[in-house]
Amino acid sequence: MAHRGEGAAPPQPLLAPRELSADQRYVLRSLVERQEDARGEALFALGYWAGCRISDVAWLRMEHLHIGPKVGWVHVGYKGGKTRDIDLLNSVRRPLYTYLQHADRDQDSAYVFSSQRAARFTEAGIHHWFRSLKAQANKEEWTLIHDITFHDLRHDFAHRARAAGWTIEEVAYYLGHVTKKGTPAIQTTARYTQVSREHVKDKLRLISG
Repeated sequence: MAHRGEGAAPPQPLLAPRELSADQRYVLRSLVERQEDARGEALFALGYWAGCRISDVAWLRMEHLHIGPKVGWVHVGYKGGKTRDIDLLNSVRRPLYTYLQHADRDQDSAYVFSSQRAARFTEAGIHHWFRSLKAQANKEEWTLIHDITFHDLRHDFAHRARAAGWTIEEVAYYLGHVTKKGTPAIQTTARYTQVSREHVKDKLRLISG
């Protein structure tokens, strides 16, 4: 009698979400700064410095944004209705505050990010903006960042948070990896922080006899 699954291909391992190199991070931040685009700086900050999903950004409403000269937190979580309140680094608060004061923003829009065509800057629009940003890179920069997506910024945030000492539970909450019961979805977050040989090699030196 054949066993269930006999002859079936073995399950493929899940690949760890992307961790950017120091050079890739530097190039992306430099490209954003060189554009001198208030909206672009705010978009990038939410992905890179807050780990927001592109849907979190595209559907972010003004009523859910609490930004001032010294205050910075947002209510996010469009995907799956799993909302959360997260505090923001100054690296996010400052560009958001600047963008909100910008003359080009549609002051009548209920959404934080608008475009010339619509009251809401869509996910497709954000993807297009990110591709256009990368297109400004020189040849050397392009080789480093050509295949990076906006979602990779979220992945890299998780890696940097773990490197800074966050627990997996803390990363899960901040990124919105939660179960239907509201508890941290550790398995999902663990994919973002898979251990590498390099990480273990660095820790070997900490072991004493």
